[in-house]
Amino acid sequence: MQPTETSYSKIVLPVIRRTREMLLPYYGKVEFKSKQSDKRFELVTKLDSEVELFLKTEFSKRFPDISFTGEETGGDHKAEKFWLVDPIDGTAHFIRGIPFCTTMVALIDSNEVVFSAIYDFVNDVMYSAEKGQGALANEKPIHVSNRPLEGAYMAYETHLDKEENFRWFLKLREKCIPISIGCSGFEFHLIASGRLEGRICIDPHGKDYDFAAGTFLVREAGGIVANIGQKTYDYKNLEFLAVNPNVFNELTTGTDAIFPIL
Repeated sequence: MQPTETSYSKIVLPVIRRTREMLLPYYGKVEFKSKQSDKRFELVTKLDSEVELFLKTEFSKRFPDISFTGEETGGDHKAEKFWLVDPIDGTAHFIRGIPFCTTMVALIDSNEVVFSAIYDFVNDVMYSAEKGQGALANEKPIHVSNRPLEGAYMAYETHLDKEENFRWFLKLREKCIPISIGCSGFEFHLIASGRLEGRICIDPHGKDYDFAAGTFLVREAGGIVANIGQKTYDYKNLEFLAVNPNVFNELTTGTDAIFPIL
């Protein structure tokens, strides 16, 4: 039987929680190797692949008609319905024993995210959301903050070595406090639970699996997620604002808006 939209949590979240027993014994202790990439900050462990394979196997048992796309093994991004998975977001933190690391899962249906989970496996907190059902942390409702832009803690991701990116960053710094933890999943759940005011991505380092689960979580927690210069959001467009409503209004409207809606 194909599960209803609201039943995904009951089936999927217990599976994702099982990754904790795979990961914690190696937290801060695992050897690592460089990915085949010119990005020196990208690291991969055997655990990345093992966790991804575990999730792929378990999901396929429960949902044989849903495809799977992972950071390590790839997949069909054009499938009508598929899981989009980052097995260990924040691998560099994980191998050092720094608790800014998560496992992220999003369900894409007809080019739209309809379910997501971000598992803070170090602290055993499961952040989850289903379309129209709000956002939860260990089954308790969470909500974005209502703080203004002034004094806001704003996560950001960009290539600051590019002049255009650095210019908007300087404008942002005049209005709030930019921060970067270096783990998008951790930052997203801080926004959804009202600890940070938002996240800005322009010309980011990450891919769709880094952002799909978190932007959906923020939106279901009462935040506004929109692509830069737009009122709407497409998860495949990696340039976006994911912020509380007050901050969105201040960033996008008025004569001094940093990211005006075109």
